[in-house]
Amino acid sequence: MSLVTPEKLRKLQRALYVKAKQEPARRFHCLYDKVWREDILAHAFALSRENGGAPGVDGETFADIEASGVDRWLGELRDEVRTGCYKPQPVRRVMIPKSSGVGQRPLGIPTIRDRVVQTAAKLTIEPIFEADFDEAAHAYRPGRSALDAIGKVHKAMDEGCTEVVDADVSKYFDTIPHAKLMKCLARRISDHKMLRLLKAWLKAPVEERDERGNRRMSGGKKATRGTPQGGVVSPILANIYMHRFIKAFRRDGLDRRYGAVLVNYADDFVILCRHDAQKILEQTRRWMASIGLTLNEEKTCIRNARRESFDFLGYTFGPMYSPRTGGRYNGARPSKRAIATVKEAIRQRLRTGNQLPWPQVAQALNRTLRGWSAYFCYGSLAKARHDVQVHLYHTVRRFLRRRHKLAGAGHRQFSEQDVFGKLGVLSLEHLPRPAPAHAST
Repeated sequence: MSLVTPEKLRKLQRALYVKAKQEPARRFHCLYDKVWREDILAHAFALSRENGGAPGVDGETFADIEASGVDRWLGELRDEVRTGCYKPQPVRRVMIPKSSGVGQRPLGIPTIRDRVVQTAAKLTIEPIFEADFDEAAHAYRPGRSALDAIGKVHKAMDEGCTEVVDADVSKYFDTIPHAKLMKCLARRISDHKMLRLLKAWLKAPVEERDERGNRRMSGGKKATRGTPQGGVVSPILANIYMHRFIKAFRRDGLDRRYGAVLVNYADDFVILCRHDAQKILEQTRRWMASIGLTLNEEKTCIRNARRESFDFLGYTFGPMYSPRTGGRYNGARPSKRAIATVKEAIRQRLRTGNQLPWPQVAQALNRTLRGWSAYFCYGSLAKARHDVQVHLYHTVRRFLRRRHKLAGAGHRQFSEQDVFGKLGVLSLEHLPRPAPAHAST
């Protein structure tokens, strides 16, 4: 359950948002002192504690902090920030598998100390930039989600925007130019201490360890690009810089000239239009080049959604057919990759060698299933749910057959009724059907 924002902080955020909304050219000063304000720093710690996460380069955990005393720890950190002695520590780099299953993505893990200060800074500056952000942007914003973006794409298709520019920014988080990003920040922030703090996180060194445990440092003061994924402020900084592209889209009037609808989520976006998608793509390339970014040409293409499908945020959009009526409609469903991903997660939960008691296995398995079904709750779901359900049953049955050293397939000992009944595994096919999408399926 999410923490409730303290009333005093909520009033501050509301005042900053209203002032920023009323005065689009206003630059804000006296922000840095909010970062070390006692109530804000305490709430930042509580949020960081709720989010959890691995320790940074110093190895300090939340348990360590709580054992030594949170109030004392926060007091020392507050004094460092207040006196200007605070300096970010190096970011610990780890590599995680990409959602595509191909390759790895670098993730930067700041220390808890840095995460707390970054959270306090984010709480302070977010309302100012939220007042500027366009409705096209959906990632990392309060009250917005990927499902909102998915619904917007589906709605645009139904309204006749079926020429699609399916785009991806190449290594976006790694290539954001620091100098240009700082100019974006300075358009709204005149507090030099706050700007120096934000810049310090961009320039924080990155620590990597090889297989032997040897340390290698990169980045630091000489770095000119990138904001590490994993940092608390990285998402809002990424949104602030992507806003440059969205502003250019509005300023050039592509929505009016081509009936174009832009839907952006972090470094991923699609533009749906009624005609001239190629012209829009060429203009997009020019805009990206002008702000120091490039499109990933391998993932960027033009689709005609009347005849072919495209994937966005884990969903497949395009022409679909109702098995009940035989009619054709513009649909959205979980993508093949999304289905393959949850199947692999199920296999990992039920891998050979898992010796945990069955109630714990079932509980972990159900967490995976609930998370997947909570996100994939839009559009045409019956086929995807059935596909995952069949895989789930067979994988559970094989796991239990191995565990109990049974001969044969195990259908009699572990029937579907037993697996999704007394054994406590969540049945995707019996989950409540979400409210229907705006397009009839």
